[in-house]
Amino acid sequence: MNGTFKTVLLTLLTLSVLTIAIIELSGVSHTALFNKNKAGDPPGRNTTANHTEAGIMPGGGTTNPANTAKHPKTTIKFDKESYDFGSIKDGDVVEHVYTFKNTGSHPLIIDEVVATCGCTVPAYTKTPVPPGAKGEIAISFNSKGRAGNVDKNIILKSNAQEESIPLYFKAVVKP
Repeated sequence: MNGTFKTVLLTLLTLSVLTIAIIELSGVSHTALFNKNKAGDPPGRNTTANHTEAGIMPGGGTTNPANTAKHPKTTIKFDKESYDFGSIKDGDVVEHVYTFKNTGSHPLIIDEVVATCGCTVPAYTKTPVPPGAKGEIAISFNSKGRAGNVDKNIILKSNAQEESIPLYFKAVVKP
């Protein structure tokens, strides 16, 4: 490749990344990771709350406030809210189960569990979890094409006091 061609490609790549960043930070995109009013916040609890207030979840799904509002609030306690898969090979499909206990006095009802990318598939307890009982949220992470350090999360929507609860996982994906 000659120098001019490399410069043109680098300029196009830079402009593409800049355009995506502007769209994400401006809030023009309904699935933007950052709300324009909280652009400095890191991904996690605050940005998810901003999407929830707007009725939008990562991945484009919408929340259903009627589902959450019609059930009395309760509390939830996770054994661990984050998990480290450690080193895995590119292409491995790994799984983890987050366990929780309903520590409140009303049944816990999970409306949905949303993955923030297509590489993660969540499954969860679909029936109401009675007070004092335990439930599970299982994830399956496909590492294909994700070489390097991976930090991801899923978002739990329920009638818990904190309506949106992020659960985190990470891995080092070796090529």
